Amino acid sequence: MTIHEKMELMNAKEIKRALDRLASEILEQNGGVEGLILVGIRTGGMHLASRIKKLITKMEGEVPEFGVVDITLYRDDFFTLEQPQVGDTEIEGDITGKRVVLVDDVIYTGRTIRAAMDAIVDFGRPRSIQLAVLIDRGMRELPIHPDYTGRQVTADAKERVEVFLKEEGHDDRVVILTAGK
Repeated sequence: MTIHEKMELMNAKEIKRALDRLASEILEQNGGVEGLILVGIRTGGMHLASRIKKLITKMEGEVPEFGVVDITLYRDDFFTLEQPQVGDTEIEGDITGKRVVLVDDVIYTGRTIRAAMDAIVDFGRPRSIQLAVLIDRGMRELPIHPDYTGRQVTADAKERVEVFLKEEGHDDRVVILTAGK
């Protein structure tokens, strides 16, 4: 079975525009960077969180705190993974009492976000956890919904929404992939 691209959902310019909007909405909702920490989910989410951090810094003239969380050990399917690759979790400072904005590339079932929230609370008790995603493809299995969304898409359960980023050696784009013969 081969995987092929069904369609492009976003190009580099559209991703940039969505991230600009997400950064503005995060600032507006939180009244600036005071007490705010951006935490990207390894791997795609950390790159997007880093970009949002740069945008917020440019807009506000202040650098928000930043972190990266690896959810591998918190996954509910951890014991079914053949060779899990565990990355580092790096969070600047104490998150207790802070407004955490968790950033990921795609939200689908909600299980990744649940795992990320479990990981975050192991580092302290944040005032709140908000969620920013580039793509919301719906079809949740858990009652988790983003506070900030770059774009909502509809994809069949058999299709995969893939975010390609320059930080990983690709051109910035979001596509729907599908299996075929």
